[in-house]
Amino acid sequence: MGEPIKELAARLRKRHRHLSRWAAREGLTAYRLFDRDLPGYHFAVDRYGGYAEIAEYPWKEGDALHERRRAELVEALSAECGVERREIVVKTHRRQGKGEQYARAGGDLKTIVTEGRLRFEVNLGPYLDVGLFLDQRVTRGWLLARAKGKRVLNLFSYTGAFTVAAAAGGAARTVSVDLSRTYLDWARRNFALNRIAGDHSLVEGDAVAFAAADAGEKFDLAICDPPPASSSRRARGFDVQRDHERLLIALAGRLSPEGAILFSANLGAFELSPKVLERLPGRELTPGSLPEDFRALSAGRMPHRAWLLGNPWLAGNRSSRP
Repeated sequence: MGEPIKELAARLRKRHRHLSRWAAREGLTAYRLFDRDLPGYHFAVDRYGGYAEIAEYPWKEGDALHERRRAELVEALSAECGVERREIVVKTHRRQGKGEQYARAGGDLKTIVTEGRLRFEVNLGPYLDVGLFLDQRVTRGWLLARAKGKRVLNLFSYTGAFTVAAAAGGAARTVSVDLSRTYLDWARRNFALNRIAGDHSLVEGDAVAFAAADAGEKFDLAICDPPPASSSRRARGFDVQRDHERLLIALAGRLSPEGAILFSANLGAFELSPKVLERLPGRELTPGSLPEDFRALSAGRMPHRAWLLGNPWLAGNRSSRP
């Protein structure tokens, strides 16, 4: 066994030993195991129950070692982490045009994962994203602990994981807004998995337009976790860096007098506009919002940056830190 292979095996062995024990204590069956931890290994590895998903990130063209390193990683996952080869899924993250985030891979491969008392359906088949953002686990825990009795709005709701956390935490009402009927149907299945009943609405529509509506229901807590960009005509070419100021200032109009916004940008290099903080005083939650399995990442590779904006008792109270 060559030195690079020994180093990879040792790294996976150490991460698996630590994270599998930590995950068992936390009641987690989905977590990140490896994220480009070693030079030349352009891969992230996530565990989903018995499965391991390898996300293959862009590498330097002509890198003759890349194919070999992929094979080494598969071998090491099997040998060091006990993952059956037939339960290892490999996906390639190709650079595409702006807003084209996902390259279709294969057919459905669905499984259920747990996150403490919460359960979620994930699909390891069709796209790079599986329906659950693991880096937002701490934020979901924050919602679970603080949503009781609140009216909660979830914009860009995707498969409804934030809504599930808020509803499970006793939110009086939730409204989830997303352009995709497919994702809203997925959210319904997540509601069913968690036996969520009550006043929980799923709205198929443009989250930006919903936030900007002059009249309408007010919310005590708004969750705003948009994609970095979208080329969808229905989304009107949304770009989070360019458009977040307009979006968040408009969203402030949908808050109750004591309302707050939990905002996250899934872009490590994102910069919040000073005008947002003028209108909505608050504080940044990252890197404290990153869970244990993401804390080893460098600042430049953070999977998200998050802020709590608005209500001073939320924004300024240290006990509210995720």
